[in-house]
Amino acid sequence: MRAGMRMRLRGLIRKEWAQIWRDPSSLAIAFLLPAVLLLLFGYGVSLDARHVALGIVVEQPSAAAASFTAQFSNSPYFAPRDFSNAAAAQKALSGETIDGFIWLRGDFARRLAAGKSPDIGVIVDGINANNARLIENYVQESWSDWLTAQAALAGVPSRVPINVEPRIWFNQAVSSRNYLVPGLIAVIMTLTGALLTALVIAREWERGTMEALMVTRVSMVEILISKVVPYFLLGMGGMAVSVTIAVFLFGVPLYGSLLVLTLAASLFMLASLGMGLLISTIAKNQFVAGQIAIITTFLPAFILSGFIFDIGSMPAPIRLITHIVAARYFVAILQSLFLAGTVWPVIWPNLLALLGMALFFLGAARLAARKRLD
Repeated sequence: MRAGMRMRLRGLIRKEWAQIWRDPSSLAIAFLLPAVLLLLFGYGVSLDARHVALGIVVEQPSAAAASFTAQFSNSPYFAPRDFSNAAAAQKALSGETIDGFIWLRGDFARRLAAGKSPDIGVIVDGINANNARLIENYVQESWSDWLTAQAALAGVPSRVPINVEPRIWFNQAVSSRNYLVPGLIAVIMTLTGALLTALVIAREWERGTMEALMVTRVSMVEILISKVVPYFLLGMGGMAVSVTIAVFLFGVPLYGSLLVLTLAASLFMLASLGMGLLISTIAKNQFVAGQIAIITTFLPAFILSGFIFDIGSMPAPIRLITHIVAARYFVAILQSLFLAGTVWPVIWPNLLALLGMALFFLGAARLAARKRLD
């Protein structure tokens, strides 16, 4: 790098830092916005069903019926309510005061004492599919466990032909927060990274300072570098804040390498900053640039990155579109590093994809930025 170019870059970067300190909105986007969004989403978005309202109908009370229904009373997933008959429970289900109910008929204890397998009724409100699946799976598992325990007490072979022993390899706590928070980091950093630079060049155009820069000897490459360097450091600072909140506040385990996480975050931040620069260069208006950044970066990252919705279950055309969403690759890396460790067969392809997208967007921003007033 020539001495003249080095001096011009130093001066431009100092100018940008001075602008950042005079306008604290950039600091708020870099540090405050990720923290606020992570707290809101981390506490507000959850796929865990807790305290599901479940009705219990026991037509003929007995020790066997009480033994079976006690499993739901002692479960953190359910808030059981007793009903005298199925009609009352069905009315509560129609009124959406419960999500489903279990129906033990009057011959429950008699059939059990006679050595026959009693039938139980499970009626579930399918509007909330997550709660419906939870009730269905929990009742099936509880029923199998209870039959096995009753057979053991009676000293007879179990009526359940298969003994299921679940083994969870990753996310042993089975907490959706451990799965969602790493994805949230990617979605939030997509928004903040794009917003940080989507406004800077547009701000120069609106304030008329871009014309002043164009009459100097600085090149567009130097201008773009001076925009990327300060906001890259701000974005990485915001990333550090997000990871700290995830690990120490939400208790999400981090099994992978911090060095690999830093490398992946750096490539992803460069890709996001490149998208922001490209938007800012084309829009030349802060309001328009901000709206475009939200629509083209945040929404695709939220919907098409695999953060909440499984990419494999999407239609084939939508799966193809996800390959141009940078957050898709960063989400895969984050979930691997946080929950499984440094799994290189997962890390390498996604790192290369992020590198390619960073080069593409930064190159596109360079091509779109011309030292001309038209």
